[in-house]
Amino acid sequence: MNAAPSELAAYDELQCYTLAHGGEAFIHQHVVDAWIAQHADERTKPIALTFALVGLYLHLERGFSGRQVQRVPMALGKHKKGWPSFELPRERGSVTALQAVAEAPGPERDRTIDAWCASVWAAFRESHQAVAALLKQHGIG
Repeated sequence: MNAAPSELAAYDELQCYTLAHGGEAFIHQHVVDAWIAQHADERTKPIALTFALVGLYLHLERGFSGRQVQRVPMALGKHKKGWPSFELPRERGSVTALQAVAEAPGPERDRTIDAWCASVWAAFRESHQAVAALLKQHGIG
């Protein structure tokens, strides 16, 4: 994964913020999914990118909370032995962890985290149908 030190520091701060956030929303899951998808490279395991894209899809397209998204990999893992390869788009979204951490903690930061997720998910537009089909195949989402 390629990330500048300042972006890694922003991600670390967001992890601390979202883990302390609490509640059923569990936005920490969305931060992890956006980060993995945005920074995936040829060394990223297919299972990691699959779960990140599944998480973004369920959150943005189906309105799942982070807690609900967190349960899906367990269900998928029971049925799936191999994981698809997704094409890595050149551009991975215009919003990053840096923009999210620049917002004051609270509703503005949470909205920017959602904007980050949406930005990354949009960048993977060529994979949207494959992610939806994978979930449909397993009766999820």
